[in-house]
Amino acid sequence: MRVLTLRVLTLRILAIFILCIVFLPGCEKRSAGTASSGIVPRPEPQRTEKETQLTIGFSIATATFIIERWNKDLKVFTGAAKELGADVIVQLSAGGVREQISQINYMINQKIDILVVIAHDTELIAGAIRHIKEAGIPVIAYDRLIQGVPLDAYASFDSREVGRQFGQALRDAVPKGRYLVVNGSIHDVNSFDISAGLHEIIDPLIQSGDITLAQEIWLEEWSSDEALEKIGAIFEETVDFDAIACGNDAIAGAAIQLLSERRLAGRIAIVGQDADLSACQRIVEGTQLMTVYKPIGKIGVRAAELAVALGRKARGDDKIEILPPDGMLDNNSGTMIPSYLEKSTAIYEHNIDEVIRDGFHSRDDVFRNVAVIQEIF
Repeated sequence: MRVLTLRVLTLRILAIFILCIVFLPGCEKRSAGTASSGIVPRPEPQRTEKETQLTIGFSIATATFIIERWNKDLKVFTGAAKELGADVIVQLSAGGVREQISQINYMINQKIDILVVIAHDTELIAGAIRHIKEAGIPVIAYDRLIQGVPLDAYASFDSREVGRQFGQALRDAVPKGRYLVVNGSIHDVNSFDISAGLHEIIDPLIQSGDITLAQEIWLEEWSSDEALEKIGAIFEETVDFDAIACGNDAIAGAAIQLLSERRLAGRIAIVGQDADLSACQRIVEGTQLMTVYKPIGKIGVRAAELAVALGRKARGDDKIEILPPDGMLDNNSGTMIPSYLEKSTAIYEHNIDEVIRDGFHSRDDVFRNVAVIQEIF
């Protein structure tokens, strides 16, 4: 009986010894980690690469995206942003202001850090932008200055200077004569700035009687189809014009198409903006006088750098430095807007090489139709 008892005690001691060997290290680690409570703290979850990557939302009114230059803007901006380590979510809103606001709300749900907007209507979108700002998301207005709400930045070109370049080109080519002015979208504040710059140049000549402003019209949208309809209606009444200022190259193309149908292309001085390939071709062919070239490469990269900096700052990076603005503009919000404005260049036949040297268009493309005509004749 005593032998059996000793064996049982021996087995119990051995079991306790084994349990101590197995569980004692874990006990020591727990007591070392949480001396006060004895509870093991849960490790902080590691953020995924997607969560740490800056996300930029880029909202573009689709009605304007069909214009050639917007394809270039988007390509340059997204490329530069990705090189800076940011992801870009692009939304093309096809249904005007309401659809654009819906698309912006979608991007907010995707947890974007900053919003860049090419607004369809620079006034009606203000309410939606105000809510986004109140949510702590920075907003950059791209090309079109949104009205009535504070913004973090505006990246574009000096539209009033574009209008002056229109006026200077037409004044030099046609110092006396009858002018037709076809302005761009009435929903875009840039249209009004371009018109104001144009009138700075031509109004003194109108007042002196050298120039007659025969007609001035506005379009609802930046639409070549609408331009064909409205300019066509004017041409049904008269084509007695010596100069036509067009809001952009698509509108200029519509005017020249209508003149070509009447065998008048090249007889009336026409100006536009954006340096579209078709416009550059028309310039070397002699049917368009001038286009305003905007270095998209510069403004696209600069806007991407600005978006990344503002986005990181909004995330709490107080060490980030924001690019200094070129000036401050009033957008009727009570707050002056930091503005980043690149310079535009008036492009004629004699300096068409500027768009070629910048890589905006190739020489072969610009002179393609000229080469074909030379081969025929």
